[in-house]
Amino acid sequence: MNRVKWIAVSCAALSLTAAVAASRPAVKNPQAKALNTTVVTPAGYRIIGVGDMMLGSDYPVEYLDPRVTDGGDPASVIGQEMVSLFKSADVTFGNFEGTMHTSTEGAKACGDPKVCYIFRSPPHHAAYIRRAGFNMLSNANNHSRDFGEAARAVTFKNLTAAGFAVSGADTPDTRFGIHTMKDGTKAVLVAFGHNPGLMKVQELARVRTLVQEAGTKGDIVIVSCHIGAEGRTQSRVTRATEMFLGEDRGNPFAFARTAVDAGADIVFCHGPHIARAVEVYKGRFIAYSLGNFWTYGSFNLRDENGHAPIADLRIAKDGALMSARIVSARQDKPGAPYLDSNNAAAKQIAMLTARDFPETGVSVSPTGEINWPK
Repeated sequence: MNRVKWIAVSCAALSLTAAVAASRPAVKNPQAKALNTTVVTPAGYRIIGVGDMMLGSDYPVEYLDPRVTDGGDPASVIGQEMVSLFKSADVTFGNFEGTMHTSTEGAKACGDPKVCYIFRSPPHHAAYIRRAGFNMLSNANNHSRDFGEAARAVTFKNLTAAGFAVSGADTPDTRFGIHTMKDGTKAVLVAFGHNPGLMKVQELARVRTLVQEAGTKGDIVIVSCHIGAEGRTQSRVTRATEMFLGEDRGNPFAFARTAVDAGADIVFCHGPHIARAVEVYKGRFIAYSLGNFWTYGSFNLRDENGHAPIADLRIAKDGALMSARIVSARQDKPGAPYLDSNNAAAKQIAMLTARDFPETGVSVSPTGEINWPK
């Protein structure tokens, strides 16, 4: 079996229907258009990655999308085109932001609700996300421990029981998630974050070791990372350590380059809640932040924060990037993605890539196609 390795760093997708508040009727996006879900290539694997996902929280107060029901059809919320896109891929990845259980035990104390949030999603959201076409999730982020280690373990159990390959806490049983594709090829996810109990984005020597270990467990290594400072003003890849709220949030540039040098073929980052540049390094794809993808409730979705880019990739069996594009979606308050025919996310990432990586020759067209020197 040819070996393919790939990394998705712990850091979004599409829909024809605009998100709506519980008190308002659904409003369809007049700009939405049908999406071509077919990529004509003779070989390789199709990999799709999005950013942060949290479909609603019921703690400390309930703020849930009434359309996301137990047993419901995700196409009724995000559109059939988006669901078809996700299901067409060999791997569809997202970062599950928060916890998924019913307990109130161990809830963290929040002194300032302007900068502190607690997320607890109902367990039926796991099956709902699975029906939407996802099969791989990271849970290595700053909200995965909102109810302590016990709830993080229950979240991992609920997600894996729904059929996801999951990487989360830094324990032998939760470090690597493995998804077996139709031809028997194994995609391995290893996810990093900056909080206690996670595989740390700051520990670059261990990043190398864990990426290499993931490579021994399968054919495609996907590394995800939740990394970098947050907010609308944090779109730049600074190539330095980033601080936020007094926390060391890692150096995204050093992390991504370390991962690829260790053998990763794809790096998907998330965490800043806004899109950042993309790069093709040594023939491997890096997304420095895929922003918010499906985040219902308290998230800021104004302007660029509402962009929900979807990375749609094709990689060869040897791990090399064959084709790449950014599919543009966006969210409006209170949340849920829909297709954006204005391609705002792709245009934003094109600008950021030209600004932050002019020396690489990587460019993004107005419709999202990514080009790089071969």
